[in-house]
Parts: sequence; C-alpha cells; structure tokens
Amino acid sequence: MAHTFIGDTTSLGHLTALVTILCALALQILSNLINDYYDYKRGTDKQGRVGFKRALAEGMVREGEMRTACYLTLASALLLGAVLCYIGGWVILAIGVTAILFAWLYTATPYSLSYLGIADIFVFLYYGVIASFGTVWLQFKAVGQTFDLHQFSPFYAGAVCGLISMCVLAINNIRDIDDDRLSGKRTIPVRVGKHIALVILGIILALVPLFAWLAFGQSLAIAIVFPTGFLYYRVLRAEGAGYNRCLLLAGIVNLIYVGLVWLNING
Repeated sequence: MAHTFIGDTTSLGHLTALVTILCALALQILSNLINDYYDYKRGTDKQGRVGFKRALAEGMVREGEMRTACYLTLASALLLGAVLCYIGGWVILAIGVTAILFAWLYTATPYSLSYLGIADIFVFLYYGVIASFGTVWLQFKAVGQTFDLHQFSPFYAGAVCGLISMCVLAINNIRDIDDDRLSGKRTIPVRVGKHIALVILGIILALVPLFAWLAFGQSLAIAIVFPTGFLYYRVLRAEGAGYNRCLLLAGIVNLIYVGLVWLNING
C-alpha cells in the first residue's frame, strides 16, 4: 500500500518494498516462535487445546529445535533490517530494535505483556500505526522524497490494520479465557469477563470504518462496514473451536481492507 501511495515506479522502490515485506514476515515469525516456546515452558499451551495446534505442545518439535528456529529467524530479521536501516536511517533502526524487544517481552519474561493484559496496545501500534508509518517512510527515502509528518493518511490507514490485529488478539483471548485464567495469564477477557470483552471487541470493530473514512474517504468506509459487521456477528455466535474460524475470518477482513485500499488508490 505504501509503495502505491507515493506513486513510485523506480526499481529501488520495488526492491525496498520487497525487503520490507520479508523483514516484517521474519519479525512476525520470530514473535510467534518466541510465544510458542515460552507459553509451552510456562505450561499455558497443552495438548488438546481448543486453539490451533502449537508445535511444542503437540510434540512436533523439541525445545532445542525451537530455540534454533528462533535464532535463525532473528538472524534473518537482523540481516533484512540492516538493509532497511541503511535506506531509512535511525527511524527504522528505532522501529526495528523496539519491535524485536517487544517480541521478546510479549511472553519471555516474568512480566510478559501478554500475561499482564497490556499486549493489545502494542499490537495496535506495531501491527498498525508504526508499521504503516515505517513502510511509508522507507518508500519515501528509497526514492529520495521527504515524508511530510503532517500527512496523516498513512497513520489512519495503519490504524485500521492495527484495530483488525487487535481483534485477532481479542478473539484469541476470548476463546482461551478459561485456560488463561487457570494458567495465570491476565488477558483483558480474564480481567473483565467474556461479556465485557465482547463489548470491547464491538467497539474496536466499530472504529475500523471511522479510521478508514479518515484515511480514504466515505466510499471505502462504507465498503468495510459489512465485513467487520459480519465478523462481529460470527464472534457473538461462536463457541469453542468456532473461534478459530473467526480468527481466519478476521484475517480475510484485513485482506479485504488492503484490497479496497489498492482499488481506492488505483481506481
């Protein structure tokens, strides 16, 4: 989206976009691996869990193999990040270092973000606003343009992705509320209860069209109302493993949003 946003057609812009995507994927995989490893070590993930199967909990891999995977993924993220830092400077360095730090803090410490119930705000920032800003910043730097910090559209556009990512986390935590309560994981649903957590989820989803309107106007905001409304309807009706289908649906809603943005910019 950021690549298209500035109308760049240079080869450098395309290469930067590709490296940005690969680095983001490496950071996402790293976060998932760390989460898998430390949830297993804490006893949060067990065989037969309602959610998607976890490699360690199901005995698919050994602890040493998981640690090796973490190190290799970290090395890949650092290598790709070094290229991006060369292009984007200290701003990208700061984003990269803090992204890795929070991936570690999410579950790997005694005061992990996910166990304190404060991970949602970091998901909003690093899967949304900061990710969007960093990507646009890199594209401007790659083609020798100056990014105007008064240009708020990238922030609003990223906020939509951040809100949808918060919904993914919220649905996951609502599904796991009983297991999390037993393991001492103080997620928002554990703290406030399932009913209020569903209300909060509804508020988050209601904000999606608002920020879409701020970023791209009325037409796109109207277009995203039905997918978000349908997602909320399905979550309200879900039970047990049915939440897994809602998680997949949330991912589809995010893809629909990206597609709508692309059509809006190129239409």
